[in-house]
Amino acid sequence: MTRDGGAWEPLLASGPEAAELDEVQFTLGEGPSRDALQRGTPVLESDLGGLGAGRRWPAFTAAAMERGIAAAFAFPIGIGAARIGVLTVYRTERGPLPGELLQDALVYADAVLVLALDDRVGAGTDPEQVVSAAFSNRRAEVHQATGAVAAQLGVSVTDALARLRAHAYSSGQTLQEVAAAVMAGDLRFEIDHTAPRTKETDSQHGEQQEDS
Repeated sequence: MTRDGGAWEPLLASGPEAAELDEVQFTLGEGPSRDALQRGTPVLESDLGGLGAGRRWPAFTAAAMERGIAAAFAFPIGIGAARIGVLTVYRTERGPLPGELLQDALVYADAVLVLALDDRVGAGTDPEQVVSAAFSNRRAEVHQATGAVAAQLGVSVTDALARLRAHAYSSGQTLQEVAAAVMAGDLRFEIDHTAPRTKETDSQHGEQQEDS
């Protein structure tokens, strides 16, 4: 789901593999889901190992190929210019979706929209109300950590999120794990250092000073 077509996060997945890939996209800030949300049109990538996909999403394609995923197809969900999310499907085989499967995916995307706007879930028919009612709270810590890092470094929220994502990618952690470390005080970013400091590195630094 997305809020105002900007901040977005994984909400539901059909299985652990799809959930992991969406988590990778969220952590890296790149991939077909993000592009589909920004463009408002489907993103159909039939070969994640190809040169074109590698240029668009270098980190995501590497992560997808490591997991045996060869193709990805993302379908935006919304009404006109109002976008509330994206439905993304993955395949282990290269090649475009056959016509009947492509049609099924479009139908499913429409079905998600209908369900999201269904009065019976108490969200009403206003897309903004849907997002406010259903946007996952489990990512609140990421947004809080982004604000904390922005304050620490005196940079914009966009730059702070980029620093968090870079650290998550380089350390092999999820963005959620990095955010939790920031909010717990175990991880702190500093202006004068490329790498963030942690309680562990601070402790090691103190021991080195005592030994010298």
